[in-house]
Amino acid sequence: MAGALGAEILGIDLSQEMTAERAAQIRQLLNEYEVIFFRDQDISPRHQKALALAFGPLQTHPAYDTVEDFPEISILESTAEKPTRIEAWHSDMTFRAHPPMGTVLKSEIIPPKGGDTLWSSMTAAYNGLSPPMQAFLGQLTAVHDFAHGFKESLAAPGGRERLADAVAANPPVRHPVIRVHPETRKKVIFVNSLFTTHIEGLAAAESDALLAFLFRHVTVPEFTCRFQWRVNSIAIWDNRSTQHKPVNDYFPAHRRLHRITIDGDRPY
Repeated sequence: MAGALGAEILGIDLSQEMTAERAAQIRQLLNEYEVIFFRDQDISPRHQKALALAFGPLQTHPAYDTVEDFPEISILESTAEKPTRIEAWHSDMTFRAHPPMGTVLKSEIIPPKGGDTLWSSMTAAYNGLSPPMQAFLGQLTAVHDFAHGFKESLAAPGGRERLADAVAANPPVRHPVIRVHPETRKKVIFVNSLFTTHIEGLAAAESDALLAFLFRHVTVPEFTCRFQWRVNSIAIWDNRSTQHKPVNDYFPAHRRLHRITIDGDRPY
């Protein structure tokens, strides 16, 4: 779909039983392309859960409503009365010690125009840095914080009370600025503008300047791809090596997607 990442997979019905061979094929494609897409997949929550389980155990999210009887499936919904608050490029849930390995996202309701999603390859972004910058960043550790990522929700009326348990259960965590992907062994940039608050060991002004540079760098168009949703489309992305951003250009139309996050590892 683009030079850096992204591929659309044809000729597969994801409502069929996920064999070990098919799961291995999809995982290989995900490792190669970092985000993969499927069209016309009118599957149930049960099928979506089975698809995600082919990659590993599942996580839940502390801040979203879920599909009835499927606590692993978060509802990402934006309406005229309650528009989405997520605007920033990010990797999912890096506020956890073990961020997700990946995500399976299915479209349920799509606006008549707009509402695309962008992805960026953190592998390509790392390779786009000079060797001295790569070496410098490879020594650094950054802090990620749930409260920082959900500051707008916390500031809303009743938000701090509603999210009190989530804040308490998710204190700030530390991750290396540069990760080694556990399967491809490629190096990736692992800071994002939604959850990363600062880089340890640097003065505040240095940390802010370096993060601002990285947040701009990872969104260079040459590192990205763009997906136009239709009803019953599915995206699966590697959360370890990509960031993504919704394009919020469809208000006040209604948009609803169902998301499952797959448990991650901490190979550093």
